[in-house]
Amino acid sequence: MPKSPKFEAAVQIVEKLRSNGFEAYLAGGCVRDLLLGREPVDYDVATSAKPDVVLEMFPRTFAVGAHFGVVLVASDTGAGCEDGSLAERCVTEVATFRSDGVYSDGRHPDAVRYTKTAREDVQRRDFTINGLLLDPLALRVPRKAGPSTSVAGATFAQDDSRGLRTAVLDYVGGLADLDEGIIRAIGEPGRRFEEDHLRLLRAVRFAARFGFALESQTAAAMRALAGRIHAVSRERVRDELTKMLTEGKARRAFELLDETGLLAQVLPEVAKMKGVEQPPQFHPEGDVWIHTLMLLEQLEPGCELTLAWGALLHDVGKPPTFRVAPDRIRFDGHVEVGVAMSANICRRFRFSNDDTRQILALVENHMRFADAPRMRASTLKRFFRLDNFPEHLALHRMDCLAAHANLEIYNFVRESYASMPEESMRPHPLLTGRELIAAGYTPGPQFKPMLQAVEDAQLEGAITTPEEALVLVRERFGASGA
Repeated sequence: MPKSPKFEAAVQIVEKLRSNGFEAYLAGGCVRDLLLGREPVDYDVATSAKPDVVLEMFPRTFAVGAHFGVVLVASDTGAGCEDGSLAERCVTEVATFRSDGVYSDGRHPDAVRYTKTAREDVQRRDFTINGLLLDPLALRVPRKAGPSTSVAGATFAQDDSRGLRTAVLDYVGGLADLDEGIIRAIGEPGRRFEEDHLRLLRAVRFAARFGFALESQTAAAMRALAGRIHAVSRERVRDELTKMLTEGKARRAFELLDETGLLAQVLPEVAKMKGVEQPPQFHPEGDVWIHTLMLLEQLEPGCELTLAWGALLHDVGKPPTFRVAPDRIRFDGHVEVGVAMSANICRRFRFSNDDTRQILALVENHMRFADAPRMRASTLKRFFRLDNFPEHLALHRMDCLAAHANLEIYNFVRESYASMPEESMRPHPLLTGRELIAAGYTPGPQFKPMLQAVEDAQLEGAITTPEEALVLVRERFGASGA
């Protein structure tokens, strides 16, 4: 049985609801994850108690979704939390059994009707593997029944060595689909996706995350309704795509997006990579789409979203710049075009300014590595001064491994960067505008190239003192007052 503070907090909520005469179970994704041997991020409770009862029963509650039957219950210090610092993290979503009405906005039901049965409640959920209920109190009482027990038409499976399945209530066939590795919509797939269009992307994410297959009717409904994704806010779409990119299964997720027609809807710029040939001497792996998928395959779980999006978009400028020259296939200006396209994508999905800057920097600088061994010391050091340079280095490594697999330049840059002291990359300035004025120079636009020349010489190791810097300025730009 799990021992995490969040689990214990949720169990105590179930226990209190039960002691007051209400049905209560752990519900949804947390049950699925427990059965898969994964640690749930959060625990949700489904109950027959109505929101006003839940609000009154627990001392620390937040009625953030009470009109949809949802109340957040925060555990008191010591009640499922090891110390006070964890109290805010032990927040459990408690939802009343309900049957949803029409979803006219493709996100929220226009009205909800409370029901007293768990059977009816799970019918409104998205996928069968998310429609399972778990009685955590049953885990404390060994069962002696046979292979399975039927209660109110649901199946309690009793064949798992960990004991968890002995307490699972399944009205929708979720256990079988979990065992077979299938993402299946509950009930009629089209209706489930019409209720919340974001489920189109969630189906892809779950299938990729768990290595499951999309059930045929569910996949057919997704293809038929792919265009409905435009009704979802761009922020919600962005967040789902980011999860796909950072959960360690990005390649499979984007293959499924393509197969279901969703990729052309949410990222048409990426969909256009398919079939765009590349020069085989540099890209023996295939076209731009295959190359990009091979980068996505290297993204590790929990990677930074900026690196993930940089990997996805680094060659987005190739399709519109493709041309066959006499010598080979070329993509002249694809970096500049890619930066502009990536800026539009970041703006469309409303990325933060900081995330946008880093994503665009990754796209803009990914081709500079080829010149690194020939760079002057000053140029190389400035290259290393890019914000979060390790992300640039990581992208370059993935780029190489997804093409010719030659890591010579990567190793050169990595070793140079690792061996270079910070003070060598960012030395204290030998001269500033104040010293130039003190030396008799009149402030103006010429100060920038003067100071640039001094910094170049300093980074090259040609000068080391303010006096040498002033001599250099006078030699190159003339004496003050000249």
